[in-house]
Amino acid sequence: MSLHDDAVLVLKGYAPEADAAQDELRQVYLDHLAQHADGMWKACGAGHLTASALVIDADRGRVLLTLHRKLRMWLQMGGHCEPQDSALAAAALREATEESGIEGLTLLPGGPVRLDRHPIPAPCHWHLDVQYAALAPAGATEQLSDESLDLRWYAYDEVASVADASVARLLEGTLTALERRAQP
Repeated sequence: MSLHDDAVLVLKGYAPEADAAQDELRQVYLDHLAQHADGMWKACGAGHLTASALVIDADRGRVLLTLHRKLRMWLQMGGHCEPQDSALAAAALREATEESGIEGLTLLPGGPVRLDRHPIPAPCHWHLDVQYAALAPAGATEQLSDESLDLRWYAYDEVASVADASVARLLEGTLTALERRAQP
């Protein structure tokens, strides 16, 4: 199965609970992929899908954010899909591992936590980000990559004061997914 086909399946299976805006965005992503065979790749001028993951240490109630080298903003780990990525989830996990330096990350089961579409400079115009959550193993130690100016753990209640609203919404979605997972 191609990465494009995997993305279509993931998006068709993404069912945001009572969130009309997320459901509408899901359809925007599906329409984009239907109209653009190259919609997974950076070269697509109309925009492209990206994959990201919020790295969390659930036991200690904190998240790892990266100070993005180009944007100079505190964000979750993520980026462009690569030809070797077999699935969107694999791309998100690869990006999170590369940018955090943490081996042994695992994605929360159940697929993406949120979708976020944001403008980027031409020629690409849009990132259609598929956002996951990744659990850090006990005792994980981060390691700075070339893509970051800094890495820092933040308590859940600190995120809204250092990151933009999209990261705060991703954390909210992640916490909801964790709560669902903890229920019998």
